[in-house]
Amino acid sequence: MRPAARLRPGRRSTLPVVVLGLAALAAILAACSGGPILADPPAAHPSAPPEPPPPLALADPRPISFPADDGPHDRLTEWWYYTGHLRDETGARYGFEYVIFRAERGDFPVAWASHLAITDEAGDRFVYAQRSEIGPQVDRSATRVGGGFELEVRGLDPARSETYAQPAWTMTGGDGQDRLTASLTTAEAADAGSAGGMGLELTLVARKPPALHDTDGWIDFGPAGGSYYYSRTAMDVTGSIVLDGRTLDVSGDAWFDHQWGDFIAVGGGGWDWFALNLDDGTDLTISLVRDRGGSYPLVYGTRIAADGTTRHLPASAVAVEPIDQWTSPRSGATYPSGWRIQVPGEALDLIVTPTVLDQELDTRTTTGVIYWEGSQTVRGTRAGEPVTGRGYVELTGYASEATAGR
Repeated sequence: MRPAARLRPGRRSTLPVVVLGLAALAAILAACSGGPILADPPAAHPSAPPEPPPPLALADPRPISFPADDGPHDRLTEWWYYTGHLRDETGARYGFEYVIFRAERGDFPVAWASHLAITDEAGDRFVYAQRSEIGPQVDRSATRVGGGFELEVRGLDPARSETYAQPAWTMTGGDGQDRLTASLTTAEAADAGSAGGMGLELTLVARKPPALHDTDGWIDFGPAGGSYYYSRTAMDVTGSIVLDGRTLDVSGDAWFDHQWGDFIAVGGGGWDWFALNLDDGTDLTISLVRDRGGSYPLVYGTRIAADGTTRHLPASAVAVEPIDQWTSPRSGATYPSGWRIQVPGEALDLIVTPTVLDQELDTRTTTGVIYWEGSQTVRGTRAGEPVTGRGYVELTGYASEATAGR
């Protein structure tokens, strides 16, 4: 479950407090909150019979179907989320994060935000960029034959003509065969701290079937709503990345999360999300959702075996213990940094360690939040025998108090 932002615009998050949002729409919504949604009351004597009400939407949960449900949904909140581990021809390692968020709120135009990040593990360096856009033009999925998604975020801003010439950040795919492209403008690259350019061009092919979380792919948040959620946890990746203007041929592995539903905020304190790929072919995801008091009312995970079979992990099946911490010199937020994860039913005892301490993203201009998301190394034992792997961890909510008033 992985909400990761607070998009302020849009209509109707999984875990944690995700409210995808854009500042402009947030202001509009706030302005509208004090008056009626409809400017004019209904006529007392209509001149024609009222139209019949639209058919009621089917009740959740519904069975997930592929490739149809790879594509966008008419729901309050949705995201397509990739993280992965790459190597160049010299053996140097890189992590990457690439996500597009979609948000609907009432009658306002659909809102989008996108984040792109690259972790240079050998260089102990982390760079990221972000874009936002409003309007249906981002979604080109209807042009695809057979379903799936085709999304293009250019960051169009009617007040800035130069944005119309920006190269699109794209995500296209379906049935586990996806393509990702992103290229920064000179100004965006300078803001990201990647002089000369930054971007990626990757092709991904799934090695395992999609994993439906909580058995059927439906997470019930109770009064907060609910979310559909599946992952493709093992995808082969080939292509290239651009860092500091250098194009590097890369290959590796990626993890894809797709989540959607009529939820806005879940877990008032934030969440910790773990995605681990072990070298024996086991994939493991764990979500810890915090309340405002710091306790964890919702904890769950999924084990995906080498053959693609899944097992739901309830709170009683996992134990996660932070073993260190890191304080951001920019936001002042203190994050856990390094964890011991135990899954007794899998005989697993793991140590998860960030490859770079500083993998913090300040995305307040696009999604309203500061969060930490970065690549990890994994080592430990299974039934006493050594096991290693790679992972990604997302941490939200830790910067909320530290940045108050900044």
